[in-house]
Amino acid sequence: MDAPHRRLAAALRQRILDGTYPPGSTFPSVRALAAEHGVGVGTVYPAVKALRAERLLEGRPRRRLTVAHAVGVRTLADPDADWPYARGDVERSTVRASEDLAVRLGVQPGTAVRRERVELLDPDGRPAMLATTWRRGRARSHVSVRVSVRAHGMTADEAAVLGFQSGTAALLVERSRLDASGAVAEVADLVLPADRWTVGL
Repeated sequence: MDAPHRRLAAALRQRILDGTYPPGSTFPSVRALAAEHGVGVGTVYPAVKALRAERLLEGRPRRRLTVAHAVGVRTLADPDADWPYARGDVERSTVRASEDLAVRLGVQPGTAVRRERVELLDPDGRPAMLATTWRRGRARSHVSVRVSVRAHGMTADEAAVLGFQSGTAALLVERSRLDASGAVAEVADLVLPADRWTVGL
């Protein structure tokens, strides 16, 4: 016989698929689900976790979840273009360059660099990607761009911001902007959920 959390997940999945919980609606809390279905919260947590893993629910841990819209796949054709939609959370800080980051920026390890992390949103307000940029000093104009793309498992921090689970498959676009002299003006990591994006370069 199936475990109780699997039975609960199946029942909740059916309610999502039949429209009882429509896309974009707020999903009931763990306590409300436990009370409604006569089970403990220890049964509800793994059921909800399974629905998040299936991308039927979205949202950040410890916040209210919503029922996901059908995922549309878009193509990133120009990783240097300005984002045309809204931005979510923005974090700015000064950090010390790690060895890898120092190589990318052309600076010494431990150099103070500016970091900005921005949650970029779809037209419907859902997280589309996470863009983190680093630069030394003031922003400088650039004349060319170098880009590489590779498979990436979201870190716990990236997943929390984007509303996914740690380790979720993503594409990592590493972008370097170069000034007129060929020096690196800025580097960036763009983290794109793999089920929502392709890259056409």
